[in-house]
Amino acid sequence: MNRVQNILQTLVLLSAQLCLAGLLLASDRPNVIVIVSDDQGYGDVGFNGPCDIPTPNLDALAESGIVMEAGYASHPYCSPSRAGLLTGRYQQRFGHECNPGASEDDPTSGLPVGETMMSDVMKSAGYRTVAIGKWHLGDAKPFWPTERGFEEWFGFTGGGMSYWGTPKKGRPLGGVLKDGQPVDPSSLTYLTDDFSDAAIDFIDRHRESPFFMYLAYNAPHAPDQATADHLSKVDHIEYGGRAVYGAMVAGMDEGIGRVMNKLEQRGLKGNTLVVFYSDNGGRTTHASNLPLRGHKGMLFEGGIRVPFCVSWPDGLPGGVRYSAPVSALDIFPTVLAACQIDSDVTAKLDGVNLLPFLKGENESRPHETLFWRYAMDGDRYGYAVRDGDDKLVISQYKQKSLLFDLSQDPGERHDLAESNPGLVERLTGLIRDWDRQNMRPLWLDPHGANVAKEENARAEIVNRALPPKSKRSNRNGGQD
Repeated sequence: MNRVQNILQTLVLLSAQLCLAGLLLASDRPNVIVIVSDDQGYGDVGFNGPCDIPTPNLDALAESGIVMEAGYASHPYCSPSRAGLLTGRYQQRFGHECNPGASEDDPTSGLPVGETMMSDVMKSAGYRTVAIGKWHLGDAKPFWPTERGFEEWFGFTGGGMSYWGTPKKGRPLGGVLKDGQPVDPSSLTYLTDDFSDAAIDFIDRHRESPFFMYLAYNAPHAPDQATADHLSKVDHIEYGGRAVYGAMVAGMDEGIGRVMNKLEQRGLKGNTLVVFYSDNGGRTTHASNLPLRGHKGMLFEGGIRVPFCVSWPDGLPGGVRYSAPVSALDIFPTVLAACQIDSDVTAKLDGVNLLPFLKGENESRPHETLFWRYAMDGDRYGYAVRDGDDKLVISQYKQKSLLFDLSQDPGERHDLAESNPGLVERLTGLIRDWDRQNMRPLWLDPHGANVAKEENARAEIVNRALPPKSKRSNRNGGQD
């Protein structure tokens, strides 16, 4: 009997030790916060150069970690870019290439339920998971965050949204939801502030266990709305449209600062991996993508190269600027590596683990080649490929192929296609080979029609600026 008791006691002790070891291991795992801004320009943060919008907290976050000088979104506009981020895969692989339609009754327009998301893996690994802010990956319930690995959710399903939380007419679920239930708009203040508050509350409630937070602000996406307090931060900006846009960015920056302060207050800042990036390039109005060409929706650098930084004081160096191209697709595998999570999904990911590169253990580039595609309709597409420093853009805006050397011309001002037909052919072949692995969009959006309208509007404005034909001079100063 004593022998049996001794065995049982030994097993109980061993079990307790294993449990304690598991708790210690859990406490050692980093928390993860992925922060996404919406339509923010490359030039709209101080850490990318002189900026008229105050972003002291984002600049401090960048200084504590690594700035991705050539950090790219995987798509030039909202929903497909988020699909790429949260799956770690080119969204063209699974047909999520366009913004989904706004309908709670459409079971087909949303991120396919067969795709594994970062939240699915993090939840399975024992992380507490929360989605806060803009979702835009499908309005129907099967696509909601709470069906996709997030245990908590505070935000809205669609694209654009009033910053006062006013529900869209005729859509009871078109306002702000908490775990799928409508939130009384009178309980909301200003969504940017409300989302920051929700993030702080989550940290307070789950500070004892590792957590994964997806904090997706809708700022500075339209509509242009801001509080008097946030507008006071941009009194120095004289152009009204830019001032309101700047206030929206400044309000988000203040909220991010409050989230970081909460981490520090709770002793979590050192072991929290924080990623910040914009879902695509700056919007067409009031944003600044300087010194880059183009804007949201385009495959020029201004449409896809975005503000992007990573901070993890316990795991990565600080005060670093990293110049090699990286992609939002890399966030998923990097998070898994940081959290030491083994998953079968890793083999399917198009992104790579950035940790060896950011730590200086691997001096090669994470990617030699990156690809982009947007749909004009079911048969026509715009493409881009960056191979080394060579970039080819097959533009449906300009109806032509353009070639650039980004090492010499990051602003894409000098088209080299005509003088380098062999390089154009080689890069076109790379796109063709990559595209064989993709599928047609599962649904379409108005992007194609909008491209044509935008380019026509540009041409009209430019033509109006020209002098009358009788006064137009040729290059030599003579009359036409």
